[in-house]
Amino acid sequence: MRGGTQDARVRVVSDDAQGTTGMPGATLCGVVEVGGSHATAALVETTLASARVAESDTATLDPALPADDLLDAFVAPARRLDGIGAGGWVVAMPGPFDYERGIGIFGAVAKFDSLRGVDVRAGMAQRLGIVPERLSFVNDAAAYALGEWAFGADTRAGRQVCVTLGTGVGSAFLDRGRIVTHGDGVPPDGWVYPLQFAGRPLEDTISTRAIVADHARRTGRSGSVKQIAAEAADGEADAVAALDHAMRALGISLGPWLASFRADRLTVGGSMVRSWPVLVGALLDGLVQGGAPDGLDVVPSALLDAAPLLGAAHWLRARDPGSSG
Repeated sequence: MRGGTQDARVRVVSDDAQGTTGMPGATLCGVVEVGGSHATAALVETTLASARVAESDTATLDPALPADDLLDAFVAPARRLDGIGAGGWVVAMPGPFDYERGIGIFGAVAKFDSLRGVDVRAGMAQRLGIVPERLSFVNDAAAYALGEWAFGADTRAGRQVCVTLGTGVGSAFLDRGRIVTHGDGVPPDGWVYPLQFAGRPLEDTISTRAIVADHARRTGRSGSVKQIAAEAADGEADAVAALDHAMRALGISLGPWLASFRADRLTVGGSMVRSWPVLVGALLDGLVQGGAPDGLDVVPSALLDAAPLLGAAHWLRARDPGSSG
């Protein structure tokens, strides 16, 4: 089992760097990535081997807003892009969501409750000024995983698992770039967040809120995960203990599934991965304890915030080549 870093082979450029001059043979699509506290829109050019963000914009959002206000917030950054007329659009959306029909099934997940039963496809398409058929949806963690698989490393792993750490634990299982959600070796829907650790849902141990709460119990002080990670890097014992507990739990919980899936690579992404040096040791210990396969390549995200944008565009190109360009 190896922990390390990756060199990205895709160059992600901003609109102030190269504009939209294009890549030979590339297709263009629009992407909206919806997070728990933000929405990012981008125009993305992809070929089979490379991708670039030609233009992007981000806005904060409140997941407790009424449905119409949320839909307005989702499309607000897209409406500020110069190339909003891109042929196809894809939305990287967190679950639970009906991705085929474009309908929210949120509920009891502390976000987007007002979208439960709402036709998000129709609402976003109307606000973008496009027909609903030009708007597709993909799971945000799957988009992140596809971005890393397609563009984040010098080699593409045969069987790759990606987890994203932030407000929760996102996950996706890929077999040669194909999203696997069912079958032997994969948890239901490819989701690891419902897994149990110490008799409780995994996100009660490994998530932003869980780490902040654990650190507060140890110290009597409140602080962000970024602050906790900085203290851990300085050797502060309680900060180290809080992070080690969370990451070891993640490794123990993932280990059996990585073994049953016969994973070649585990990629860890999300906002927390920026603190990788203080996370990786306990994660590797947990993976060994959980029975992860020998020789597993364990790496941090190479693309970070760009991963779901590029992955969603890659997914749309593979799904329907005629929808982009």
